[in-house]
Amino acid sequence: MPVATPQQYAEMIDAAQKGNYAYPAINVTSLATINGALKAFSESGSDGIIQVSTGGGSFASGLSVADEAYGAIVLAEAVHLLAEKHDVLIALHTDHCHPQKVDGFLRPLLDASRKRIAEGKGPLFQSHMFDGSVIDLDANMKISAELLKECAELGIILEVEAGCVGGEEDGHDTSDLPAEKLYTTTEDMIQVYETLQPIGRFMFAATFGNVHGAYKPGSVKLKPTILRDGQAAVTAKHGAASQMDFVFHGGSGSELSDIRETLEYGVIKMNIDTDTQYAFTRPVVTHICENIESVLKIDGEVGVKGKYDPRSYLKKGEQGLCERMKEACDDLQSTGKSIYKKG
Repeated sequence: MPVATPQQYAEMIDAAQKGNYAYPAINVTSLATINGALKAFSESGSDGIIQVSTGGGSFASGLSVADEAYGAIVLAEAVHLLAEKHDVLIALHTDHCHPQKVDGFLRPLLDASRKRIAEGKGPLFQSHMFDGSVIDLDANMKISAELLKECAELGIILEVEAGCVGGEEDGHDTSDLPAEKLYTTTEDMIQVYETLQPIGRFMFAATFGNVHGAYKPGSVKLKPTILRDGQAAVTAKHGAASQMDFVFHGGSGSELSDIRETLEYGVIKMNIDTDTQYAFTRPVVTHICENIESVLKIDGEVGVKGKYDPRSYLKKGEQGLCERMKEACDDLQSTGKSIYKKG
């Protein structure tokens, strides 16, 4: 089954950590974006991570429902079915969930996984993110520890964040944060490890200048050495086996050299959203502009059905997203490294 089991997901992460590569993790909102991502991973020979945000879940549930958790379940179930047609491993993940949305988003998804497990299936999602960066670290770790215990019981990995990613994503805006908040301290990293490691496996979105949104190359000033120093402090205190699985958020506009450097320090997952949104939208806009008289019924004409049929341009969006995701696999050096073996 190409949607990873908990054991396979752990093996994916271990392989990336050992091999100094990372998995692109793409936010999806529809069947077209799911299929574009699956096509990219298949053609790249790369395992990958497909993730859903609260806003993506709300969108997927429809305008009249607007239920974040329900839409996330719909998208996840679609991935479980569609991934069966591909020969790479896919893990399902949920993106930033802030404290006020835990009960309405994260816990219903954990309940959905409990139901699947009771039916003899694997969990619906293989990992979830709790973003407690909006509260102080002690409070963040208290909630993180509680959630990790629930996740670990289901074979699910929890992603946490300490330090804030700047910019705006999915309606959450941290643009006015002071610069120092964009960098996780070594002390914070040690506290995160010591709090969570005894409970279960976790991924850590430590921040090192990351900013959500679209930026020209060179505009985002990253300090990957923050990851290096934090990792070194933890392993110096707790041994080589304590190396943490880092997650890279807010990478749009980052230099390839910075991206590759983070792989040396333990980044095994990099979120891709802003760039794939544009990669999907650009060919759609090109189609509309090049066929404007066919797409629109101008001056009493009837247009051309084949040109305004949504499939005609959504296919192009799907392919555009696919090409950008293949580029991400190359950048993160996961191309050709799928661990999936047919049983």
